Amino acid sequence: MRQSAFSPAVLPAITVALFLAAAPAAEQGAGARQPRSQTGSPPPAQQPPAQQPPAGQPQEPERAQEPIRTGINYVTVDVIVTDRNGKPVLDLKPEDFTISEDGKPQTVDNFMVVRIDPAAAIDGPAPREIRSVFDEEREAKRPDVRLFIILLDDYHVRRGNDLSVRKPLIDFVQNQLAPADMVAIMYPLTPVTDLTFTRNRAGLIRAIERFEGRRFDYQPRNEFEERYAYYPAATVERIRNDVVMSALRGAAVKLGSMREGRKSIIYVSEGFTNSLPPQMNDPVAAMPGLGNRARGRPDLANSDRAEFLNNIDLFSELQEIFVEANRNNTSIYAVDPKGLAAFEYDINHGVGLQVDRKHLEASLDTLRALADNTDGRAIINRNDLAAGMKQIIADSSGYYLLGYNSSEAPTDGKFHEIKVRVNRRGVDVRARKGYWAYTAEDAARATAPPKPEAPAAITSALATLAEPPSGRPARFWVGTSRGEDGRTRVTFAWEPIAPGPGVRREADDAPARVALTAMAADGRPLYRGRVPEEAPAGAAADGGAPPAAAPAGAQVTFDAPPGQVQMRIVVEGARGQVIDSATREITLPDFTAVTVSLGTPMVFRARTPREIQNIRQSAGAAPTADRSFSRTDRLVIRTDAYAPGAATPDVTAKLLNRNGDPMIDLPLGTPAPGRAEIEFALSNLAPGDYIVRIVASAEAGTAEEYVAFRVGR
Repeated sequence: MRQSAFSPAVLPAITVALFLAAAPAAEQGAGARQPRSQTGSPPPAQQPPAQQPPAGQPQEPERAQEPIRTGINYVTVDVIVTDRNGKPVLDLKPEDFTISEDGKPQTVDNFMVVRIDPAAAIDGPAPREIRSVFDEEREAKRPDVRLFIILLDDYHVRRGNDLSVRKPLIDFVQNQLAPADMVAIMYPLTPVTDLTFTRNRAGLIRAIERFEGRRFDYQPRNEFEERYAYYPAATVERIRNDVVMSALRGAAVKLGSMREGRKSIIYVSEGFTNSLPPQMNDPVAAMPGLGNRARGRPDLANSDRAEFLNNIDLFSELQEIFVEANRNNTSIYAVDPKGLAAFEYDINHGVGLQVDRKHLEASLDTLRALADNTDGRAIINRNDLAAGMKQIIADSSGYYLLGYNSSEAPTDGKFHEIKVRVNRRGVDVRARKGYWAYTAEDAARATAPPKPEAPAAITSALATLAEPPSGRPARFWVGTSRGEDGRTRVTFAWEPIAPGPGVRREADDAPARVALTAMAADGRPLYRGRVPEEAPAGAAADGGAPPAAAPAGAQVTFDAPPGQVQMRIVVEGARGQVIDSATREITLPDFTAVTVSLGTPMVFRARTPREIQNIRQSAGAAPTADRSFSRTDRLVIRTDAYAPGAATPDVTAKLLNRNGDPMIDLPLGTPAPGRAEIEFALSNLAPGDYIVRIVASAEAGTAEEYVAFRVGR
């Protein structure tokens, strides 16, 4: 990670002192290579101690040098040292520290002191606004920027407790963060790829104000939750645990990819649920109390053996979070919004007092474990959450970043304990407790040369899987084949796109037909018409009622000379109103050239034997423009192959994975001379992206076409 020079304006906000314990000068070139560290992230930048200018002269900023990279066995440790009053101690030198790994001393060769003064930053210039991914990546590398992800675990926060945590969170955003700090808001179901870091405090506050807890509320709110809403409540809790743990791991990896140094996840949760008492383990989670005979029986409890096994399973899964957090140098601060609570369940749940107390402690233990094993803090059992959250800022404002090459260079995949000591008395030292080493396989992958990029043909085929921008009413497909008198036959097909979940489309706004205009490069019209030509049944020209449903799409063919063609596409509604428009530039190939060639493959979707039969019997069946299918679909791919003279080329087809590696040969039929037809089911394919490679061979040469498609669940 390359450190950029910082301007004098930010110097009052941050003091970074770098010391080199043992680094040859020859290794400090600006072009030093950057292998990954043992923890999955590169070690910190190095810089000689800053020389103080003479009194009365302003201090010039020093340009950070390229960090030294020493391989996958490099370990970085962030260390927080505080005095008896909890204030950071930041005047220690490299020789004041001692690091041991599994009891064996290690040599510190990188040493950094990070000191951030939020108050000083307020008086400086306004930080750059985050407008793009490039801005996000560049600003995250600045040493005076702190990175936070606030994970609002609505699955494990009770309604009502969400209100009590909003004020401390908003106060944290308004009064604790420095202007340059970057924050992302995350929910359990938020994809890591959708995480965006911002400095827009108003936007963060609006997101916090919308936070609603849903603990023990199993009413589904999206398609994902509808899949399991009618499972037993205990099963739903396990699914929710898995979702949240996956979110924590993803957040740690995201932060680790942005930079070295301390990063923090503020995890707002009441803790994971190990086991549900019988009184709450309803047979149908979305129907509380229905069929649960344990309701109103406080004397009933789960067996100790069952709860013991559940605890083992849960903490085994938590360990995976510890691995990712430590590997990516990320601390987790667990914030329990219920404060100082005496009970885990409401009185109307009818859970016995002993069971209630045991479950309360078990859920709090999960928060303690997350914090203790990632060098964070558990802000629990306290009504003053704001005071606890101030410590988050304090921990991120002053710390040491130490780096060393592990003398053991382990590749055993096991946990290796790290202990940090200082030779000054009366101070408290906090540091990561260790790291999980790579396995031999992980190390081999990390040090292996990069895989060659996929061939251009594979990349181009996969690019066709991109969905139209959100809100588009229709998708289009254009194919070419050999026409009459040396011309090229153009096939244009379209089909409507269903509105997204929760989006309502009025009947008048449904696409009914497409007005198509094709023009040559010199402006000559090649085709002008509507697809379909006739208005759909029910679309009255005098403004009568629109059709009950949009058509399934249609196609049209026309011949044109080879060369550049511009297509103007206008999507019309049932009454002829314009819904959308687009322009496409295509190049029509010359199929009269003395070479082997293939027409554009047409893809047809079928779900029943009758649909397959109709496609086979109809040479003019409309192909689908969609390239996303379910595993219940069958595909028919049809293409024409051409060779010079009267020769008929041989056609073969293979199924490839998204990397272009061959999987299986696909059987071909020949419904007519020069025409190949592939039919296969998708039920045996796992969800993912695939490519069909079609090859036509003859004495004159070969030709290839690639068809990419996506298989969902």
